[in-house]
Amino acid sequence: MDFSLTPEHKMTRQMVREFAKREVAPTIKEYDRTHKVNLDILPRMAELGLLGICIPTRYGGAGMDYICLGLVCEELERVDTSLRVVMSVHVGLNSLGLLQWGTEEQKQRWLVPQARGERYAAGAMSEPDAGSDVAAMRATARREGDVYVLNGEKMWISLATVAHNFLVFARTNPRADPPHRGISVFIVEREITGVATGDIHGKLGVRAGSTGWISLADVEVPVENRIGEEGEGFKVAMSCLDNGRYTVAAGATGLIRACLEASVKYARERRTFGQEIGQHQLIQQMIARMARDYEMAQLLYLRAGWLKNQGRRNTRETSLAKWFATEASFAAASDAVQIHGAYGYSDEYDVERYLRNAKGACIYEGSSQIHTLLQAQYALGYREDRPLRCELPGYEE
Repeated sequence: MDFSLTPEHKMTRQMVREFAKREVAPTIKEYDRTHKVNLDILPRMAELGLLGICIPTRYGGAGMDYICLGLVCEELERVDTSLRVVMSVHVGLNSLGLLQWGTEEQKQRWLVPQARGERYAAGAMSEPDAGSDVAAMRATARREGDVYVLNGEKMWISLATVAHNFLVFARTNPRADPPHRGISVFIVEREITGVATGDIHGKLGVRAGSTGWISLADVEVPVENRIGEEGEGFKVAMSCLDNGRYTVAAGATGLIRACLEASVKYARERRTFGQEIGQHQLIQQMIARMARDYEMAQLLYLRAGWLKNQGRRNTRETSLAKWFATEASFAAASDAVQIHGAYGYSDEYDVERYLRNAKGACIYEGSSQIHTLLQAQYALGYREDRPLRCELPGYEE
């Protein structure tokens, strides 16, 4: 086993670390306070090649591997969760979905400009009544000749008011049994008549990110916009979630590190009863847990990234990484607030933002309860992963 990072990995990590420290950290607190998206940062991410970091160069990407994708997400969320969310939906849910399931024509038409950062992309699965239960979605896509007519509403969509291209999942066969076999997926461009979007206000966390809704009213998309075969949408959705969950796991690992670093710094500066609070054993206990969980979370997501590089199925491993890292990041953030005391309860310090942001990741991309059940089913032998018609390509050096 070789646990070392390659020079390319280290170079990528350092580049993103410096970018986040120099261009994101100075302003994130104000964007979070005002609930505004920093739209100027997305072109910078494109210039650095981040929006196509693991997409092959022939499709406009940087051509790096999946471990680089994980490292990018870790470093971004170390400073700002909302930018990791961009990577999750633009790269994980949408672009990698196109790489896996799209035809060559579809890749040239949509994947190339997305990988270059010329157009931003998002996934659109969740609905007001369909979150964990993806098969309960009510959005419909009715075929009429050479077009599909889409109707419905999507909710909790990251980049809803920013993205140009949406990967929209809708029901093409309302009578399918089981229901998930009646779902198909389409690329829907914002410019198409009948598409409307808006932001959701009053969120607990990720306030510097766009989270909103998409309304589809008699939206006509050509048959050529369908990704995969009709009725194959559920399989596409689950494979896209594998990629999204990987980025969430890596990002949550960065959040654990942020909590650890902030807590160590404060514990060495703050003094009570005549000594640094880091000398108190219960403070040490909380910091020790963060250090332990960071190492564990990083190993879990790096293993999933390695499997992706090999072109091997990683649904179980990615689920485990996401489940552990997100729960650990919320625990780390809670402990970080406790270590900071009253100051941790105000936005004078970053740890209160870490706590608010960490909770969302325990819900989206499969809640902790869903991942608990998945891992139990794997362990009991009730669940196994069958080959897909289209597998995610491994890393091409």
